[in-house]
Amino acid sequence: MAHDHSHAHHAHTHAVSFNEASLKAFQVGIGLNVLFVLVEVVAGLWYRSVSLLSDAGHNLADVASLLLSYFAFKLAHRQATLRFTYGFKKTTVLAAFLNALLLLVAIGMLGYESVMRLQKPQIVQGAGIAWVAAIGIVVNSVSAFLFFKKKDTDLNIKGAYWHLLADALVSVGVVIGGIVIANTGWYWLDPAIGLAIMIIILISTWGLLTDSFKMSVDAVPAGIDLEEITKVMLSVKYIINVHHIHIWPLSTTENALTAHVIIDSQLPFDEKLKVIQHLKHELMHQNIHHSTIELESETTHCSNENERLEPYSGS
Repeated sequence: MAHDHSHAHHAHTHAVSFNEASLKAFQVGIGLNVLFVLVEVVAGLWYRSVSLLSDAGHNLADVASLLLSYFAFKLAHRQATLRFTYGFKKTTVLAAFLNALLLLVAIGMLGYESVMRLQKPQIVQGAGIAWVAAIGIVVNSVSAFLFFKKKDTDLNIKGAYWHLLADALVSVGVVIGGIVIANTGWYWLDPAIGLAIMIIILISTWGLLTDSFKMSVDAVPAGIDLEEITKVMLSVKYIINVHHIHIWPLSTTENALTAHVIIDSQLPFDEKLKVIQHLKHELMHQNIHHSTIELESETTHCSNENERLEPYSGS
């Protein structure tokens, strides 16, 4: 059996710089959003605006989300221990899942308040609402930009980016709503905007919830095709058969694989080890960062007749 834990020095340097840049983005994003939540809560209470309070609740959930992701990132880069042999990488997956659940709770609470207000609309100051929401456009746009470059490299960063971008778009809607209210006196529009915000949050959160759930139960990570990985492994010279392949996420950025491999029995043992090392190199190009390969022969190998992988029919 061979297990690959080697990392090139340039890869380690890249990981460190990525970590520092990501942590800095989270720190700035958290600071900006905490300040804006305070502004929205004060303004929402002052103007008695459910749309501002709804958005404040959403932004507060985003702050909690950013904090969870921030601490998960820090934990993920701690050294492995005798008890936690893979370290704390999986905390990034748990953080993404908890973030989605937090947002769903916020949707339920604020959606209920919006429905109550729709039945009994209250007088609100449209101009004040518009000015506060305009600040939100700036804050959320700047925060989202911090995560733009890395949004396709990690589920937590992707979640932070899309949530903050959605917040900016929601703020645009609140500005428009505030202007309309100020000029028409349509006070029902305030809770209606609150409900619209809830729907937008639900849509943007659902993907994060399903993706993080799949990762938490060790499903094959998104973007990795098990059949394609099998073809890549079989394309390596001298490999005759591969089976018992399992792929799962170690974190939101790293994936692991275990597999049984049969190599041409005519090959000397040292050469077989070289084949395995070459195989691991090929797997690295397929976004498999840690691989454990069990070497078998053509005459002595485990039975894989009981392993039947049915294609997943869900989304």
